Amino acid sequence: MRAEHLSELEKQIRESELKIALDLEELDLIDVEAVRFLGICEIQGVTLLNCSPYIRDWIGKERS
Repeated sequence: MRAEHLSELEKQIRESELKIALDLEELDLIDVEAVRFLGICEIQGVTLLNCSPYIRDWIGKERS
């Protein structure tokens, strides 16, 4: 997941009237902007499913 892909995902989340859950099971590579984006999504109520431990840890460090 790279920063250049975030605008479309952000738009879809914003326009959805349903509760959003992102399944991150197949996510192996991610950049810092995407990590920050996922952290913000989670704060706003988006559920992050199957998030790898290293990404979960990185999200926590970015919030600090």
